[in-house]
Amino acid sequence: MTGSVVRAPWFLARCAQLAVPAAAGAELVRALKVRAHLLHPSTSTAAESARVSMLFVNVMTATVVLFLLWFARCRRNAEVLSPGRVPGSAAWAVLAWLIPVVNLWVPRGLVLDVHRASAPADADEDRGNLLVNVWWAAWVGHAALNLAAMNLGYGTSLPPLVAAEALNLLAAVLATVLIQRITVRQAARLGAGPQVPTPVDLPHAS
Repeated sequence: MTGSVVRAPWFLARCAQLAVPAAAGAELVRALKVRAHLLHPSTSTAAESARVSMLFVNVMTATVVLFLLWFARCRRNAEVLSPGRVPGSAAWAVLAWLIPVVNLWVPRGLVLDVHRASAPADADEDRGNLLVNVWWAAWVGHAALNLAAMNLGYGTSLPPLVAAEALNLLAAVLATVLIQRITVRQAARLGAGPQVPTPVDLPHAS
């Protein structure tokens, strides 16, 4: 049986760090276009709103995929770095982000688990926990205000829209910082990478 080198997922981290702000920007443009159409409905504004909404859906889908690929790799690495400190299964670590209502709370704990398991023994966890908690509060607050914006003035009320998009941009910035922090921690601890067996390395019958 051979081993595969476990490394920090820098490529996925960089892709996710580019995708997250792009998705936040696309959502901001979409919100403004939709509001403009609601305030001044016409064929042209409807077409623009539809195009921007489709672009947002595509960018957001790519962002979700890239982020979850990065997180899944980091979780696997965390199990290698700190065996027994990352509860749950690898499948749950991905599915929890996709289940409505569950994804408003459970993924926060999953990120905290990976963040702590990736840390060196002498790390100050209070600062890391604060980063995760503020990021998560911004993301959940953005979702709540988005819902409020749709119910107040049928999506045309500006104050909740501005507040929601401000929180969305803040969450995007904090997410890029968090991705960097976890990846740096894993890179520092893994170094060249320990040799660990993986299922793909098991011998196959010829």
